Amino acid sequence: MSRIVTLNQNTEFRRAYNRGKNKSHPALVTYAVKNRAGICRIGITTGKKTGGAVERNRCRRIIRAAYASLADECAGAWDIVFVSRFRTKELKSTDLAVIMREQLTALGVIGEPR
Repeated sequence: MSRIVTLNQNTEFRRAYNRGKNKSHPALVTYAVKNRAGICRIGITTGKKTGGAVERNRCRRIIRAAYASLADECAGAWDIVFVSRFRTKELKSTDLAVIMREQLTALGVIGEPR
């Protein structure tokens, strides 16, 4: 399993929000835009509506774990931003991985399962 590369700059997040395609679900919103870096990079956003610091950190851990199970299927060079919602903290990473797979497939980040 390779290391997950993250987005760090505000401009990278804004580029995904403004120019990227998005898919939403009551537990997760996903934005995806192609990049020139040659690799898939992710960013995670959790707002205060999600809960306190403990809940927000739990949401980030769940999203990171769900993406780690799908990272090898990522085809091409994409910047992906995941935005947690209130229901994210109620799910396990395996449940969220199913939702994430559907969203990433619809956005064209991962190919159809064989």
